[in-house]
Amino acid sequence: MMLRSLFASLFLALAGCTTATAVTAPQTIAATQREPVTILVSIDGFRPEYLGRGDSPNLDALAATGVTAEMRPSFPTKTFPNHYTIVTGLRPDRHGIVDNNMEDAARPGERFSMGNASQALDPFWWDGGEPIWVTAEKQGVRTATMFWPGSEVAVRGTRPADWQRFDMNITNPQRVRAVVDWLRRPQASRPQFVTLYFDTVDTAGHRYGPQAPETRAAIREVDSRIGELGAGLDALGQPVNFVITSDHGMAATSAERVIRADRLLDPAAFRTISDGAFLSLDPLPGREEEVAAALLRPHPHMQCWRKGDLPERFAYGTHPRVPAIFCLAETGWLILASEPRYSPDGGTHGYDNLDPAMKALFIASGPAFRSGVILPIFDNVAVYPLLAEVLGVVPQPSDGQAETLAPALRD
Repeated sequence: MMLRSLFASLFLALAGCTTATAVTAPQTIAATQREPVTILVSIDGFRPEYLGRGDSPNLDALAATGVTAEMRPSFPTKTFPNHYTIVTGLRPDRHGIVDNNMEDAARPGERFSMGNASQALDPFWWDGGEPIWVTAEKQGVRTATMFWPGSEVAVRGTRPADWQRFDMNITNPQRVRAVVDWLRRPQASRPQFVTLYFDTVDTAGHRYGPQAPETRAAIREVDSRIGELGAGLDALGQPVNFVITSDHGMAATSAERVIRADRLLDPAAFRTISDGAFLSLDPLPGREEEVAAALLRPHPHMQCWRKGDLPERFAYGTHPRVPAIFCLAETGWLILASEPRYSPDGGTHGYDNLDPAMKALFIASGPAFRSGVILPIFDNVAVYPLLAEVLGVVPQPSDGQAETLAPALRD
């Protein structure tokens, strides 16, 4: 079944129409006048196993009519690092967004965090990689971003032609309508590449856990938005190449599985950068040996390393922004630096990127892609060269290989 026909059917069912004339007749004419748009979608925290359970009929249909695979996130399995890896093809240790929270010796006294707009919008933190929208804009391909980490920033002096500053108060339906409105434009101002971000599934997974009814409800809500997006584009006669991803998975956590770092050593001996699925910290001057002695010895349910000793398979630990000591919890456990600021019961990510619970979603569907193909698991660095190929732009050097996802493309 062609993608437009699939979404036309979904649109008619949702609208309660009895014939296809109102939707299919105009779009058949319009489709001949429009080149396909490529839409990169992130459903934050979406595990591949969420598909096929009855909660995601629109995503299931796209997977069935396109290409699907499990995708391995980069380490650490956090939101900002993996979103930037997907759009740059560089692992976090190379593009420099090494965590959701970071410090840099070149900026003493400053801290990057997801909630600190004064830092998160500073190109200083992001210029280690060139995202696909910058690559495209420099080569004459118009882009628009309905949220994506880094898309609000003038990376290497360039922003998308259209972009929105992230605001959780902008609802999922509003996000979808904004994308459709961009694509109503005349050809000269219509984007050829668009990003779209949904945080709902991740939020529910953190609060309630990956298998909770509330998380399944969030999956259904986002899936319905995907259906609305497809129906809206179909009504415009706009062919679309969807690349639908997630940044990481989600693992269940519990108050019964917590390691307290402040009970292992004096909290005045170190400065915490991040805690949760992992603890990253810098010892305070003169306390280095004390901290190392307390943490680098064996511990149940966690392992700690100096940054230079992290396992090679993580491809992590050489960037100056990686803190001096890094402790990784066993999946399902939490390492907290102090009294919890939130309930440990729920879910989180940040664990070993080889753990099955951290696997990410990948679906590609549209005229550029083959139909009914299931590919082996692959590393998320391969998405960037795939996007460049579909957009017809020359990619920057990256850690991804075009050959990895070449079997997804039509000849």
